[in-house]
Amino acid sequence: MKNIFNQLHLEEILNRIDKLSPNSKYQWGKMDVAQMLAHCSSFQDIAMGYSFPERGWLGILIGNFVKPIFYNDKPLAKNMSTIPTILIVDEKEFETEKEKLKQKIITFQNNGPEKCTTHPHPFFGKLTSAQWGKGIYKHLDHHLKQFGV
Repeated sequence: MKNIFNQLHLEEILNRIDKLSPNSKYQWGKMDVAQMLAHCSSFQDIAMGYSFPERGWLGILIGNFVKPIFYNDKPLAKNMSTIPTILIVDEKEFETEKEKLKQKIITFQNNGPEKCTTHPHPFFGKLTSAQWGKGIYKHLDHHLKQFGV
């Protein structure tokens, strides 16, 4: 599994983000491209320990059992539900969101595994830094594929 802490994997993700345009169309889901970028940015905030959404009852109940979905080699399911606090529905400005996300990804990678949050993921619960690194890559890959890059 690719990992955002690997420099080559980081560069791949950043290059794919750069291939997006304000006119990029989703292949599934409801968010437009700027909303998707804002969603991914909000997800970075969780991994970096800047945001602490509460764990929902379903995550508490089954999160630990399904945790490998977040960091294994299988692609995430299309139209998978998301953490309610990072579901973006308001209009966003593409270039602003694109640059914000890129900077957060670079900061996350530069900070290294030791700076990952120790706060539980709102659905999957406690994650190791290796699991966060793989999960971040997988989440970004999922949404970039959603927009054809």
